[in-house]
This record gives sequence, C-alpha cells and structure tokens, in this order.
Amino acid sequence: MKNARVGTYLAGIVFAIPFLFPFYLLLRNSLMTQQELGGLDWVWWPSDISFQGFKDAFDNTSVPLGRALMNSTIVAVVSAPVSTLLAAMAGYALARIKVAAAKPVFALIIVTMMVPGAATFVPTFVVVGSMGGVNTLWGLIVPGLFNAFAVLLFRGFYLRFPQEIEDAGRVDGLGHLGVFARLALPNSGGLLAALGVLSFIEHWNAFLWPLVIGQDPAFWTVQVAMSTNLTSQSINLPALFASAVVSVIPLALVFLLAQRYIVRGVMMTGIKG
Repeated sequence: MKNARVGTYLAGIVFAIPFLFPFYLLLRNSLMTQQELGGLDWVWWPSDISFQGFKDAFDNTSVPLGRALMNSTIVAVVSAPVSTLLAAMAGYALARIKVAAAKPVFALIIVTMMVPGAATFVPTFVVVGSMGGVNTLWGLIVPGLFNAFAVLLFRGFYLRFPQEIEDAGRVDGLGHLGVFARLALPNSGGLLAALGVLSFIEHWNAFLWPLVIGQDPAFWTVQVAMSTNLTSQSINLPALFASAVVSVIPLALVFLLAQRYIVRGVMMTGIKG
C-alpha cells in the first residue's frame, strides 16, 4: 500500500512538470536582463538575478500597471459573484417556476451559445458606447455578466434538486424567492464556487473587450497594460515577463484556495472533460 502511494505521488509529480514548466519560464525570464533573453545560449537560471524588469514594469508612467491591477481586481471581484448569482437565479427560475415562457426562454439562451462572440462584439460596443460606457468601470463589467453556460449548468442542477426540501420550505410559508435564497442556493455551494472561480479567471484574463472599451490608460486592465511592453517600436521583454508574473499570482492564489470547491462542483454537476 505504501509503495502504491509513493508511486502515485511520483506519477503526479512527473505529470505536473509539463504544466508547471510555463510558470518556470515566466519566473526565469522575468529575472533575466534584456541581453540574456536575447542571447542564443539556453540557461536554466540567470547567472545574476535582476529585478530590473519588475522595476521597469511599475515605474513606467505611460503604463499604469498598479492602476491596471486595481481595475482588473475590481472587474473580476465584482463580475464573478454577480454573474454567478444571476446565473443561479435564472437557472432556478427555468427549472422550478412553471410558466409558459420557460421553454422558449431556455431555447433562446441555448441559441445565444451558438452565436460567435465576434458577431455580437461590434453591436455590444455600439450599445455600451451610446450609453456612455466607454472609459468606465461599468462598461467593463456589465456586458460580461450574462453567462449562458452557467445558466445551463444551474438549471440542470436545480432540476435534480430534491423536491421534498422545497415542499418543506413552502409548508413553512416560503415563496419561490425564499426557497431559492434559504434552501436551494446554500445547497449549491460547490457549483457556485466552481463557476465563480472560472468566472473570476475569465474576467481577469479578458483582453479584447477591455482594450476597446478602456481607451484611457486610467481604465486599462492588467492584460492591456501588459501588452504595451510589446510594440513595433520597442520590446521590453523583462518588463513583459515581470508583468505576466504579477498578473498570474492572483489567479494562482484563487485557484489554490478554491480547488477543493472546484472539484466538489465538478462532482456535483457531472462535468467531464
């Protein structure tokens, strides 16, 4: 039994190496100089560790990396719980509230998943721009709050939710909102955590929409600010990799803290692949 456990851990380490290699490259490159990064010889670790890339990334006045990190944090922290809660409410309504429009609305939501994002990008920008959403935080946040895939998962989860629990709540005088808030939602914590973390990662890594809607550097997100280190006029590779390291740290922390809930959510919903 002990040998089997050791073998399992060794196999896990071996399979983890390819996934951890990109993170090693990010850290190594962020600690190298521009000359070392441009050299032809491969080195596993810089001979002289340099933090100049981090200094350049934060000292560049034309690229407010600190402000960009704050903007990304606000967008992700607000969008993740709000979009997940809205999806839970929509999923519960479609699964449990018996109205004639439930099936057509659900079919319409499924159809939206088949429409490419590129087809709705320009119309969305026109609508948000006409409402004054350019160079605003709400313009960065609101268009990404609807998640059809999350609605689909929550609907499937609440269809399998025990009817007896809801009946007990209605005996106590709860309506649809009370049953959802007091019974259904607390019992879907694993799914909430899993989709919340995925939503956080999605909004943190968003690039194209923040690039278009945040035209003022004061409203850049970290992904947009990071891309400015790679232009046709100049390439600051250490600063680029240093910015990437800084941008990855929050994602790694969120994933490490919530990984058990992600696994629980996957087991609850039966997600595969």
